[in-house]
Amino acid sequence: MDKVVSSPEAAIDGLRDGMSVAVGGFGLCGIPSVLIQAVHAAGLTDLEAVSNNCGVDGWGLGILLGDKRLRRMVASYVGENKEFERQYLAGELEVELTPQGTLAERLRAGGAGIPAFYTITGSGTQVADGGLPWKYAADGSVEKASPAKEIKVFAMGGQRAAAFAGEDAAQEREYVLEEAIVTDFALVRAWKGDRHGNLVFNKSSRNFNPLAAMAGKITVAEVEELVEPGELDPDQIHLPGIYVHRVLALTPEQAADKRIERRTVRAPETTEKES
Repeated sequence: MDKVVSSPEAAIDGLRDGMSVAVGGFGLCGIPSVLIQAVHAAGLTDLEAVSNNCGVDGWGLGILLGDKRLRRMVASYVGENKEFERQYLAGELEVELTPQGTLAERLRAGGAGIPAFYTITGSGTQVADGGLPWKYAADGSVEKASPAKEIKVFAMGGQRAAAFAGEDAAQEREYVLEEAIVTDFALVRAWKGDRHGNLVFNKSSRNFNPLAAMAGKITVAEVEELVEPGELDPDQIHLPGIYVHRVLALTPEQAADKRIERRTVRAPETTEKES
C-alpha cells in the first residue's frame, strides 16, 4: 500500500516515447512542474498531452513544447503560450481544441468507466459537425480536421428543464456524443497526500487535477506535504488513493517553486505633496 517513490525518475518509470499523458493544472496553477521537468530530462518525445492548456513559454508543459517533444495536444485553450500558437498554425503540432467543460467530463468519464456521454455543448457548431482544424499543412491548408460526431435528439422534460430552457413545455434538442479520455499516464500535483495515495488539493489548484488523475492508467502525484496514513480526515479527501499509483514527496524548495502566468501590477499612487 505504500506508493511513495524515491525520485522523479522512479515516478515516471514506464513512460515511453509516443505515449499519452493527462496533466493536471489550470494555467500555471497546480501544475506538476517537477514531474514535467523529469519527463523533459528523460528525453521523452512524440507525446500526446491532455491538459487544459500547455503552460507558458519556458515553464510547465511549455518546456516540452519548446523542445518539440509533443506531437499532439488536447486542450481547451492556447492561453499565454506563443510557441503553442506558432507550432499549431505552422503545422508542427496537432491540436484538438475541446470545450473546457467537455474536456473535464471526458477525463472524469474515462476514470469512471463511462465510454461516452451526450452533451448539448457544441451542438450546432463545428464541434459537432466536424471540420475544426486539428493540423495545418506547411502551406496553411488544413491537413487534418475533426470528424463529425454522432448527434441524438432528447426531449427536455419536467418543470425544471422547461424553466431552464425558458419555455413552458419540454422541447427536443440535439446532443453531441463525446468520447471519454483514458491516457497511458497521468501527472498531477496535490497539496497533501498520504502513502496510500489519498490526495487533498489546495483551493483553486484542485482544478483539473482530480479529473486528470482519474483518466490515467498509471497516475503519479507529486505532493507538497507527505503525511502518514490516517492523518488526513477521510471527509476532506478530494481524490481517493484508488486512482493514484505513485506518490512523489517534494522538497520544500520544489514545493515553493511556483510561477505566475501573468503578473499584473499597478503604479504606486502619489500624494499631492509627492507630486
